[in-house]
Amino acid sequence: MSIHTDLDVTRKDGMSAARSAAFMASYLDALTLVERLHRLLLDVIKDEFERVGVLEINAVQALLLFNVGDNEVTAGELKTRGYYQGSNVSYNLKKLVDMGYMHHERSEIDRRSVRVRLTEKGRGVRVVVSKLFAAHSEGLVDRGVLDQTGIEDIATALRRVERYWTEQIRYIY
Repeated sequence: MSIHTDLDVTRKDGMSAARSAAFMASYLDALTLVERLHRLLLDVIKDEFERVGVLEINAVQALLLFNVGDNEVTAGELKTRGYYQGSNVSYNLKKLVDMGYMHHERSEIDRRSVRVRLTEKGRGVRVVVSKLFAAHSEGLVDRGVLDQTGIEDIATALRRVERYWTEQIRYIY
């Protein structure tokens, strides 16, 4: 007589239940880390802007300005290009225009569409964020936290997860 436990069961793909549970635990840990890293990134940006005395914009808005860069984009393009994931993109764009960090211009072809680009003030914010990221890049290497291969491996793995999730949205739901 044989007693089957979860450890004895093998899935169709050949992965044991124990390995599947271990993978699930690691997956959930990775999701938590991604979420926590994003929040930490926003905190780091916020702290940098407090340090340099720029208090009128928040970290999300600063990151949005950094990501727009030299491009001229619509709110929809910000989402589709992956520059901005927030549901309040229109709110932040309006605030940035009102504060003088972005120019906005209605499209001649489609009057509903508004294109935005950075002002000189917005480019100044972009420079602050760019310098911050450059310092982080150097610090990660100098302190031996990551090397070129390590950062490439992380980026490759995250792109694969992004592609998988995108496929789930497009094809399953």
